[in-house]
Amino acid sequence: MPRYAQLVMGPAGSGKSTYCSTMVQHCEELNRSVQVVNLDPAAEHFDYDVMADIRELIEVDDVMEDDSLRFGPNGGLVFCMEYFASNFDWLEGCLGHVEDDYILFDCPGQIELYTHLPVMRQLVEQLQQWEFRVCGVFLVDSQFMVESFKFISGAMAALSAMISLEIPQVNVMTKMDLLSKKAKAEIEKYLDPDMYSTLEDSTDLLKSKRFKKLTQAICGLIDDYSMVRFLPFDRSDEESINIVLQHIDFSIQYGEDLEFKEPKENEEDKSSAFDEYFQDQVDE
Repeated sequence: MPRYAQLVMGPAGSGKSTYCSTMVQHCEELNRSVQVVNLDPAAEHFDYDVMADIRELIEVDDVMEDDSLRFGPNGGLVFCMEYFASNFDWLEGCLGHVEDDYILFDCPGQIELYTHLPVMRQLVEQLQQWEFRVCGVFLVDSQFMVESFKFISGAMAALSAMISLEIPQVNVMTKMDLLSKKAKAEIEKYLDPDMYSTLEDSTDLLKSKRFKKLTQAICGLIDDYSMVRFLPFDRSDEESINIVLQHIDFSIQYGEDLEFKEPKENEEDKSSAFDEYFQDQVDE
């Protein structure tokens, strides 16, 4: 029997721990068993129980206080993750060998872990050897994404993780419940974006021809290959949470022995659930 994993990623402050907490509560209401593993050695607190905590293996504070290492916060975190990668047997012992496990891995937010360092790729490969079906869940703060250039930066960060890890990935805009009605209406166009239109909206801000060409090339890459789209995540809306979970479950074929349905918004009607969500917000 396969086991299932969500690799919850995203920049610092994007809401990874809140996402894990919300998803655990939602799954409990569905009578589904979901566990969480904390992989952030700099985490301070979270409001859910964990089945494993990397801080039991190594902590950033201990590394920074070691006179022989003399690392700062970022260097200390990278050292911790590299130490973790050389001690996967610790994680194996914590996870056990229970079939049909469904585990959320709450990961650190440093972007270099998903761009040019091999640690997260090594973790994915190890989980796959342990018969896990792994889906990346890349979170971006919706409050950050309301401007076109910030959106392009967030989309490139998500794309970087997708290319580096080579696993199914669901990109999520978090903290939708914190947006005003006007901001929610504005951000809808960024969920399944037309990158060329996004560029045209801000073309007057690009004064350098060289940077304009570079931005056009980046937008073309994202748009032509349909590589990045986002789902809204509103922790106060059960339907929003369920849509995200459906997409993740579908990507790793969770419950494939059951009567399984495709996510609510398929390719023929991929915007219907989004429209319904945003219309509900406007009506309230």
